[in-house]
Amino acid sequence: MRRHGVGAVVTVVLVAVAALWGAVAGSLLPRAAYRFSVPEDEGWRERCPGGHPIAGFGGGWIGRARCGPCGTGTPYGPGAPRLATAGALVCAALAAATGTRPELGVWLLLAPVGVLLAVVDLRVRRLPDPLTLRLAAAALVLLGLVALVPEHAGEWPTALWGALALGAFYYVLYLVNPGGMGFGDVKLALAAGAVLGWYGWPTVMLGTFAGFLSGALYGWGRVALRRAGRKSAIPFGPFLLGGAFVGLLIGAYAA
Repeated sequence: MRRHGVGAVVTVVLVAVAALWGAVAGSLLPRAAYRFSVPEDEGWRERCPGGHPIAGFGGGWIGRARCGPCGTGTPYGPGAPRLATAGALVCAALAAATGTRPELGVWLLLAPVGVLLAVVDLRVRRLPDPLTLRLAAAALVLLGLVALVPEHAGEWPTALWGALALGAFYYVLYLVNPGGMGFGDVKLALAAGAVLGWYGWPTVMLGTFAGFLSGALYGWGRVALRRAGRKSAIPFGPFLLGGAFVGLLIGAYAA
C-alpha cells in the first residue's frame, strides 16, 4: 500500500512538472508562430505589424509577440494563453502515459515544436522545413541517446524504420495526389514515424490511422455544415500530429 501511495505521489508531481513545462514553453511560441505564418512563396516575417524589426531573445524567435517599439506593447500573432494551455495539456498527458521512463524527456522536448507546427499549418497551410526536418532529426538523435539509458521501453531501430516507412508512405500519397497532400506533410511524417516507431509497428499503424480518421471526420463535418466542398483541401499537419499524439499516448501507456 505504501509503495502504491508513493508511486501515485510521484506520478502527480511528474504530471504537474510536465504541465508547467508545457505552459512555459507554449507561452514562448507566439513570436515564432507569427514569423513562420506566411504564404509558401514568402520569407519568414522580419517585422511586426507596426513595421519594426523583430529582435530579442533567441534571435527574435522566442517569446510573446508584443510590439514594444510601438509604445503600447500591442500583442500580435496567436495568443500566448491558448498556446500555453495547449502545451500544458499535451505535456501533462504525455507524462501521465509515459511515467518515469527516460523517453519522457524526449516527448517533452518535442511537444512544443509539434504545437507550433499545428498552429502554423492551421493559419497558413504551411509546415516550415526548419521545423519539420529538425524535428525528425532531433527525434532520432534523442531517442538514440535514450536507448543507451536503462529502463527505456522502446526500440531505436524500429523508430528509424518507422520514420522511413511513414515518410515513404506519405511520399507515395503526395505523388498520387499532390493537391491533397503537401510535401511538408511528407517531411513531418518522418518525425511522426520516429516517435511512433519507438513503441513498435502496431503503434505506427494506430497513430497513422488516427490521423487519417480525424482528418476525414473534420472534412466531412465541414461539408455537412456547408463550410467546404467535397474537394476542398484542409491543413493535414494538425491531424497528422494529433494522430501521432494519440498513438504515442496509447503506445506509452501499454509499454
